Amino acid sequence: MSAKAQLEALAHGIRTGEIDPFDPRWHPTAVGPKGRQAAVLVLFGVLDSVPAASDKPLAPADLDVLLLERAQTLGSHPGQVAFPGGGLEPQDASLVDCALREAAEETGLDPSGVDVLAELPPLGLGVSGFLVTPVLAWWKSPSPVAVVDFAESAQVFRTPVRDLLDPENRFTGVLHRRGVTFSSPAFVVGGVLIWGFTAMVLDALLEGLGWSVPWDRDRKHYITP
Repeated sequence: MSAKAQLEALAHGIRTGEIDPFDPRWHPTAVGPKGRQAAVLVLFGVLDSVPAASDKPLAPADLDVLLLERAQTLGSHPGQVAFPGGGLEPQDASLVDCALREAAEETGLDPSGVDVLAELPPLGLGVSGFLVTPVLAWWKSPSPVAVVDFAESAQVFRTPVRDLLDPENRFTGVLHRRGVTFSSPAFVVGGVLIWGFTAMVLDALLEGLGWSVPWDRDRKHYITP
């Protein structure tokens, strides 16, 4: 079965309720009925010209996912790695349109080359008050991507899925802030730390696909707020 077919099967299982890979901390009740709607594009595709560093046969060698690093000057989640996306705007006909618009604005991708596989159930971000819908997609016709506005993003990059799955690149991210400790799965790939919401979505999808392999959850990466 191809990677795209496996993603489609996972999307179907999530939509029908047969599969629920997401951490209960992200349940919509985390933000309550007044959460602001948002969407992110979780875009998988055939690997670009940058090969995976890992040589472990953990996933298709030619598969990657599109990510960006938020600008350090942003008031919300500065410097964190994220999926392209943002809040629902009046011009958006749907959450899918929102995810595609934001991705085009942030990375310059051509939405016509994106095959949307599923609008997944919304996840609640209690810390920011957003109700975020992951839009799972396949890049049927990849287009060039880069930072469009450096006030919004520091870099745009395509991360090999094989590198995400390599146990050597996996940690438990730990953040202590205002007397509260938050932990999540984390990845360090190419010197870039991926943690928090983005890492938890990636971890859930990779687990749901059955691609994940055991990794040492006692390996901690302490995050500076």
